[in-house]
Amino acid sequence: MSSHHIVREKQEPALLILSLDGFDDEQLGQLLEWSPTVMSTSPVAEQLHAFGIKIDWIITDDVANNLQSDIKYLSTNNKQANAAALDYLVEKGYPAVNIVTDEFNLEQYQPYADKITLVIFYQQQKIYRIESGFSKWKPGGDVIRIISQVKNLKTHGLQQIAENVYVTIADGFFGLHFDNGPLFIAEDL
Repeated sequence: MSSHHIVREKQEPALLILSLDGFDDEQLGQLLEWSPTVMSTSPVAEQLHAFGIKIDWIITDDVANNLQSDIKYLSTNNKQANAAALDYLVEKGYPAVNIVTDEFNLEQYQPYADKITLVIFYQQQKIYRIESGFSKWKPGGDVIRIISQVKNLKTHGLQQIAENVYVTIADGFFGLHFDNGPLFIAEDL
């Protein structure tokens, strides 16, 4: 990052790291590129610290962890770590968050979808919410999965290869039109 770029707090998506299992180091570097607010659980914080990555928040009910100076602690308040972190980010006005996890349950994230932009990295997939009329350029042969309930789906630039699984026909734009509200899709990384 050159010195003339100033990144203001909350301008970039926060980064919530719930697990690094199977997550690519280069991908992690890209998510860290603009110095986001970094949140993690205690076990992941130890991994991040070993990599020399600055942690802003540790989500834990046990504050005995002294990995780095200036770390803040966020209590789970008897919630799952992802819910505690998302509640905090929404309350503080963060517009978006990138989440790295090895567990994914759409029902845990749907309540936040109207409050904060979610991009979830799970098992070599990037999961995010779209509105009807969504269009994106992708190379031919890329896999797109629809992971929400969908009504009257119409696609262009895609060929269905299994239930709710599509592949881009050629380099170019694909699009999705549907009747129900926003839905989540996953694209392979």
